[in-house]
Amino acid sequence: MPAIGPMTGGWPTRPLLVLLIALSVAVFCMSAANVSKYYVTYQLVYDPLTLNSAVIAVAIFAPVFLLFAIARFSFGYFAGFYLCSMVLSYLWLSFFSLRIYDHDAARLSAAVSAILFLLPALFVSSPLPQIPKLSVRSFDRLLIAIFLVCVATVAMAASYNFTLVSPDRASSLRTDALPRMVNYLIGMETGALLPFLFAYCVARRAIWQAGAIAVLMLLYYPIAVSKMTFFAPVWLVGLAVLAKIFEARVAVVLSLMLPIAAGVLLFTFMGSAGPVGLVAGEYDFIVNFRMLAVPALALDLYNEFFSRHELTRFCQIGILKRFVDCPYQEQLAVVMLHYFPAGGTYNSSLFATEGIASAGWLYAPITVFICGVVIALGNRACAGLSPSFVLVSSGMLVQNLLNTPLSTVLLTHGGVLLFLLWYLMPRQAGPAQATGDPA
Repeated sequence: MPAIGPMTGGWPTRPLLVLLIALSVAVFCMSAANVSKYYVTYQLVYDPLTLNSAVIAVAIFAPVFLLFAIARFSFGYFAGFYLCSMVLSYLWLSFFSLRIYDHDAARLSAAVSAILFLLPALFVSSPLPQIPKLSVRSFDRLLIAIFLVCVATVAMAASYNFTLVSPDRASSLRTDALPRMVNYLIGMETGALLPFLFAYCVARRAIWQAGAIAVLMLLYYPIAVSKMTFFAPVWLVGLAVLAKIFEARVAVVLSLMLPIAAGVLLFTFMGSAGPVGLVAGEYDFIVNFRMLAVPALALDLYNEFFSRHELTRFCQIGILKRFVDCPYQEQLAVVMLHYFPAGGTYNSSLFATEGIASAGWLYAPITVFICGVVIALGNRACAGLSPSFVLVSSGMLVQNLLNTPLSTVLLTHGGVLLFLLWYLMPRQAGPAQATGDPA
């Protein structure tokens, strides 16, 4: 894959990166401000008297984002920027939250957790020694076999469920008709295997094959009836375009800032009345609210719940539940639905599950740091690969990290398989050539 240099037009990468990061922080705060004003059903009430406190809190936390200006690109860079942006949104929204818990302690815990997560996720990236070295031909055969398994999964799953429905009704029509093993296969294939195949074809300039994989990914939507699978092809194509034009770190920042900024502009200048306003409101809900605010509000919800209820001590992980007594027999998302029926099934990120739910706000930074070490293993597995290739191939996994526990991302959504494919991938192949990041 050809090297991707600094931003076209002669801009030095680091000054541009600092500028974009500063703009993104402002955009995320404006988006959170809109959420605090208009999403009152989520236990939020906008109060101008607390506005200064919210601004001060995010201003104190904002310098943490400068770490992204000095770190080189890695998988942890991609994941860290999204999760750190979620924490920034939580810090803002928590000042307008009506939920009852120690907000100051929770905010401090979230900020410290973010910093401790970033230290290994950004700065541990030494390559792992490749013991089983596959030839390019052998690796290509492995990928063909993976593609055939994905095709077989679609054909088999479609025999259980195939429902054509608009995305706005997807949440209410999700089905449990699929066998558990098929659900696992769909999660791993859409979360890791197909994005890897798509990125590999793009890197090889096999555009028709990449298009076929994107179409195959879209076929998972009427089977799983999930908005994530519906938007996955567009998301991966967008990442590929950004990675083609910009240096990988700039592409990461733009990949989150641009869609959120579009929502802020639409909602601000088109209002919420009339046909155009309805479109603006729908976009804001799907992108700004679902993509960034919901993971942030999950921290708010989990903080309230576990300030009054017993911690999980990691028993929510299915394997551990078999060996230890667990106060919660159902999945945490279902537990939250029972306790907070207006909020829906709140799956949440590692900050809420491996952090707040498992260890409480006091010890959450320690467990989140360990999660950062796990993410760093992904950095080491993909060391030596092209940054643009890593960016595109991990595009769906990072989205899942915003809304799903790390243990679930690794096992159910194929994170371990993606790490393994990165590790096995021959470095002498075209898309495997590292380009690095300009200073």
